[in-house]
Amino acid sequence: MIITHVEARVFLTTTRRHSDSAGHAHPGPAHQVQQAMLTIRTEDGHEGHSFTAPEIVREHVLEKFVRKVLVGQDARDRERLWQELAHWQRGSAAQLTDRTLAVVDCALWDLAGRALNQPVYKLIGGYRDKVHAYGSIMCGDELEGGLATPEDYGRFAEKLVARGYKGIKLHTWMPPVSWAPDVRMDLKACAAVREAVGPDISLMIDAFHWYSRSDALALGKGLEKLGFDWIEEPMDEQSMSSYKWLAENLDIPVVGPESAAGKHWHRAEWVKFGACDILRTGVNDVGGITPALKTMHMAEAFGMECEVHGNTAMNLHVVAAAKNCRWYERGLLHPFLEYDDGHDYLKSLSDPMDADGYVHVPDRPGLGEDIDFDFIENNRVK
Repeated sequence: MIITHVEARVFLTTTRRHSDSAGHAHPGPAHQVQQAMLTIRTEDGHEGHSFTAPEIVREHVLEKFVRKVLVGQDARDRERLWQELAHWQRGSAAQLTDRTLAVVDCALWDLAGRALNQPVYKLIGGYRDKVHAYGSIMCGDELEGGLATPEDYGRFAEKLVARGYKGIKLHTWMPPVSWAPDVRMDLKACAAVREAVGPDISLMIDAFHWYSRSDALALGKGLEKLGFDWIEEPMDEQSMSSYKWLAENLDIPVVGPESAAGKHWHRAEWVKFGACDILRTGVNDVGGITPALKTMHMAEAFGMECEVHGNTAMNLHVVAAAKNCRWYERGLLHPFLEYDDGHDYLKSLSDPMDADGYVHVPDRPGLGEDIDFDFIENNRVK
C-alpha cells in the first residue's frame, strides 16, 4: 500500500454559521464558504479522505512537508509517518500545524478502514458502537429569541432534553458581546438551565477562557451549588499552575487542557501535576487520531476520564474506541439552527442520534463519512 498521491480539493459549501471577531460561531444568513478534502491515494487504488479548512492543507504545506514524508511510504505505517511529520514541525517556522498532522492522520486511518472494509473504531479499539451525546450549545449572543438571556438558555435546554439529550454543555457569553464576560450572568444562565431540566440531566460549562483565578473560583463554587458535572477552560491554559490551584480549591471536576499546545506530551504534565480532574483531548487539538488515542490510554492508566473535544466522525470514532470517555460532544447547537440538517457535501449524518440520546457510529468503512464526491467536484474551486 505505497502512497503515490496526496491532494487537497477545495470546494464551496453553504452554511448558516458565521464567526464573530473573536472566532465564535453564531447563526446568520446562508452563505458560501470554502472547505477542503484531503485525499491520500496508494498505488493499488486505495484512498482515504478527511475534511479541514483550506488553509490547513494549502499547496505549499503539502509540497514542502506532507508529500516529502508520505509519498513512497507504506500507508499502513501510520505511527512512523505521524512521528516524522511531528519531527518536521520544529523547523517548519509554524507552517506545519497540529491540524495539518490531524487531517493527514485521519486520512490515513480512513484509508486503512476502507481498504479493510471496516469502520475505524473497530481498528482502534471497538469498545462500543453507540455513546450518549451531550448537546453543546453555542456561545451566548444578543439575538432576540436566540441565546441573549438566561431564560433563552433555559427554554433551549428544555428542547434539547425533549430531543433526547441526557447532557447539556453551555458556552456562555464572551466578547465581542457588549457586556461580556460576566460571572454573575454565567451563573444565572446555568441556574436557568438547571431549573428547566431538573436534577437528572448532566450539565457542564465551557465559559470565558480568560477569567482570573478569583473569577474562575467564584464560577466553580456557584456551579457546585447547581450540581454541574464539570467546569471547562475558564482560564488561559498557558498557566498550568493556575489550573492546579483551581482543581485543589474546587470540588467540581476541572476539565483540561483543550487548546494548549503540546499534544499528548503536554497533557501528561497536566496529569502528573494534578492540574485537572478529567483530561481533555481532541483529534484536531493533539494532531490526529493516533495521539488522541495515546492521550485516552494515558488517562485510563491513571484511572481518569478523558473527554473528547468536538464533533465530527474523527472524534466519534475515538470516543467509540475508548472506555474512559462518557460523552460525545454534539454541536454546536442554537435555537435558530437545525443540527440534523448536516452538510451538503455529505449524503447523511456522520453522528445520527436516536430519541434516547445515543449517537450511533456508522458501520460504513473508514471514518464512515457518506461523502458526496459529485457535489465536491461540481463545486470545486481548486
